[in-house]
Amino acid sequence: MNQSSINSIDLNSDLGESYGPWTMGNDSAMLDIVSSANIACGFHAGGPEEMVRTIKLCQQKSVAIGAHPGFDDLRGFGRRRLPVSDMDGLQAQLIYQVGAFMGIARSEGAKVAHIKLHGALSNMACEDDQLANICVTAFHRVAPDIAILAQAVTPLEVAARASGSPVIREVFADREYNADGTLVARSSSGAVIHDSKRAADRVLKMIEEQSITAIDGQSFEVKPESVCVHGDNPAAVKMAGQIRMALEKAGIRIAAPANPS
Repeated sequence: MNQSSINSIDLNSDLGESYGPWTMGNDSAMLDIVSSANIACGFHAGGPEEMVRTIKLCQQKSVAIGAHPGFDDLRGFGRRRLPVSDMDGLQAQLIYQVGAFMGIARSEGAKVAHIKLHGALSNMACEDDQLANICVTAFHRVAPDIAILAQAVTPLEVAARASGSPVIREVFADREYNADGTLVARSSSGAVIHDSKRAADRVLKMIEEQSITAIDGQSFEVKPESVCVHGDNPAAVKMAGQIRMALEKAGIRIAAPANPS
């Protein structure tokens, strides 16, 4: 175990995803556990009122605040792989989402700490150099000094680093990986991890060994800086709590990144 180089790590979750009378997840309970929140910007879920509410909760609980833009796809919760034929239009949509979120955060006296792509758009950008560059360029244009929370060892991380924006390397607690560092598609059997203990053991192993074992048994190197637990998972709060407990027991402090690289 190499605890000398890892004495703290960020624990993040995707929140603010309720829509009108429809409630998704238990944001308040999750915010008692995580150190960073990725808040939906209204295109895949959420909306202005939900952004305000979630930002206020984050402020009350001293949780770092991030924008979580994605496809314009409320019906599909941003998890459908939509065709991208208009790259300029996609950039405009991302700039719009992040800009609106920054304005709402500013109105509440809150600092935006990071930006993270949501769902299918994130998965596609982690597989495609051009799409990764398009998304990252949009973020850099609207918020060049705000860190990009990017899935580690993918084209998205490479593009984020090339942009000059600060970068936070992200791994996932509740998802299986392919050997190239991308996530196994949710439609595949076993892609989503529901067992809290297994997820906690897996995260601790990622951090201790600085590597991830893919679903086919192959391993690849990674240096995690933030761990994601999806807030819409029915077991999300229990899982996040067990992960935090396991990490703290191992001497690893849960804290938002102070100075992203």
